[in-house]
Amino acid sequence: MSDAIKHECGISLIRLLKPLEYYQEKYGTAFYGVNKMYLMMEKQHNRGQDGAGFASIKLDMKPGERYMSRVRSAQQQPIQDIFAQINQRINTTLAENPGHDKDVAWQKKNIPYIGELLMGHVRYGTFGKNSIESVHPFLRQNNWMHRNLIVAGNFNMTNVDELFGNLVELGQHPKEMADTVTVMEKIGHFLDDAVAKLYKQIKKEGFNKREASPLIAERLNVAKILKKASKNWDGGYTMGGLLGHGDAFVMRDPAGIRPAYYYKDDEVVVVASERPVIQTVFNVKFEEVKELDPGHAVIVKKNGSVSLKEILEPTERKACSFERIYFSRGSDKEIYQERKKLGKLVFPQILESIDHDLKNTVFSYIPNTAETSFFGMVKEAQNYLNLKKEEQILALGSNITRENLHKILSVRPRIEKVAIKDAKLRTFITQDSSRDDLVAHVYDISYGSVKENDNLVIIDDSIVRGTTLKRSILKILDRLSPKKIIVVSSAPQIRYPDCYGIDMAKLEDFVAFKAAQALHEEHGTTHKIEEIYKKCLAQTASKDKDVVNYVKEFYAPFTPDQISKKIAEILSPEGINAEVDIIYQTVESLHEACPKNLGDWYFTGDYPTPGGNRVVNRAFINFFEGKNERAY
Repeated sequence: MSDAIKHECGISLIRLLKPLEYYQEKYGTAFYGVNKMYLMMEKQHNRGQDGAGFASIKLDMKPGERYMSRVRSAQQQPIQDIFAQINQRINTTLAENPGHDKDVAWQKKNIPYIGELLMGHVRYGTFGKNSIESVHPFLRQNNWMHRNLIVAGNFNMTNVDELFGNLVELGQHPKEMADTVTVMEKIGHFLDDAVAKLYKQIKKEGFNKREASPLIAERLNVAKILKKASKNWDGGYTMGGLLGHGDAFVMRDPAGIRPAYYYKDDEVVVVASERPVIQTVFNVKFEEVKELDPGHAVIVKKNGSVSLKEILEPTERKACSFERIYFSRGSDKEIYQERKKLGKLVFPQILESIDHDLKNTVFSYIPNTAETSFFGMVKEAQNYLNLKKEEQILALGSNITRENLHKILSVRPRIEKVAIKDAKLRTFITQDSSRDDLVAHVYDISYGSVKENDNLVIIDDSIVRGTTLKRSILKILDRLSPKKIIVVSSAPQIRYPDCYGIDMAKLEDFVAFKAAQALHEEHGTTHKIEEIYKKCLAQTASKDKDVVNYVKEFYAPFTPDQISKKIAEILSPEGINAEVDIIYQTVESLHEACPKNLGDWYFTGDYPTPGGNRVVNRAFINFFEGKNERAY
């Protein structure tokens, strides 16, 4: 509950298909692309607040004229920071050169950031790397226009070491082992190779070096480069790239783990991590924004032609279900309905926990992102009450009176805003030593919203570690004197690490893992933990495709209900008066609510790529050996 789950990242790409003068005439500004990119990045700030970056490419510039610009920030408000820098540069240049505010050709030549091709990125640092060097887009520079490469992505690779080794074998000396750099250099290697081969071919045809440049741009096969570069990638990714001469691409992993959507009309081609971002910024309908198919890339050539190409053969679709539960904006038409359904489907378990006593039960939610699933839960409570009311009215027969009819109809689900987050206080808390007492005051409660001996039902998106729940929320809710506090997670129990871009890397961080460990101790089966460790250890030299997820055996002896009950025990603070119950969504209900996003490896251990099994086994080895480190 309100455990901050970080994930990387959000990308935006815009290709203006008309000359800049067109946008000046139609929209009153040549900075149309820059303005739209600002909106797209701001609308995706939910996907990353640790850093932001912007890059642009100007088409058809002469030698000696700058055609690439990039600005990045790791400041506290990075999006505002980079666009403040961009605006300052634009305004300063125009102020120093009066009379050019309508001269688009002069602006393009003399002001950076104004280009036909733009890419933006927002990021969460998954493990403490929040320096400016870690902020996308990454840039690979070269004096040959075609060999310049700008890359940004929402991704995580499980086999960075292997990919890095491949580059070293090719004779390269990458500057660091970060997956972004490794991926960029991999694409860059095959880009260099393709450009060199084309140049050789064009030279044979009798063209000189200068004449070769536009022909290379025309003939460069971006899909072929991506096929070669991505052949051995293992991970979840949406990868965006710009080439110096003006080609662009966005590619999605074969299982569709990370999201990507695109839109095209006669003015723009747009790609983003989330559909409603494109809908809102460009004022287009739901049906006009298409999902990029897994294993495919949308490729925009310098001449403006757009194509969809299969880069890798799609595998079984395993789109990340956490996108639907929590990460993506709830304003998406499908996600809004899916989150409501998550609340609806968990209601039968709530009914059982409160012993069908809706009269003495208050429903609420923490944090705000859980509001939509809360609506679904409450609507289902209303449906349940309506059925009961029908039965009671029919049972009255001819004895019906206005008084008893009013009594039956007046029963409704009791809805209250029980807890309010004090956002300012949160930023003030820094030191662990004095943290607990301060954390307990991050939430304010609405006194009088709950009567003594009421049941209090609080729904949240997910419960990962449960730290804030134990240290703060349960303690403060207990002050309202409820008989029972039922904490409901619209997501199932998180049992396994993620290795595709969500910051959930250590098994021992998960409260479900702690609960299963405690149950092993209670049942005298701790010897099984060592057996699992030995099985994991025996696989360390195996090829990824042969690795089995033996960590499933850690949970196998216990039912989800047993683990939930143990979680309730673990998270109940000392001295709490209310009884605490923890309810999790079932995996089956999750799949029913989110049928297009069946990626559930953090709940089930069913990883969509071979590298996932290696990561989970490494995580278990780290846990058993007492190593407090990430598994990838």
